[in-house]
Amino acid sequence: MCESALTKHDKRQALLGGKNREDIMARGHQKEQSKAKNAKKQDAMAKQKGHSAATQKKAAAAALVYVCTVCRSQMPDPKTYKQHFENKHPKSPLPDELKDVQS
Repeated sequence: MCESALTKHDKRQALLGGKNREDIMARGHQKEQSKAKNAKKQDAMAKQKGHSAATQKKAAAAALVYVCTVCRSQMPDPKTYKQHFENKHPKSPLPDELKDVQS
């Protein structure tokens, strides 16, 4: 086929790489949707930054203030410590720091 024998439709198809106008419009819309979705995802990741597993472990370790005198396990508050001591070490005498704690 010579150059002059091509129709307008054939020339357009050749310029668009075999795609028609509707395909290009749909891809443009998908591209915009993809950009919006990615921006939303990036915002969510930016908010989560600083909440790594190491940070959470450090915060959890800092919350464990009380240490059992018998087994050295750590507890976050005196009420839990007293319950632990009464259940795990019933034969051991209750430490003075737990005698006034209500469980």
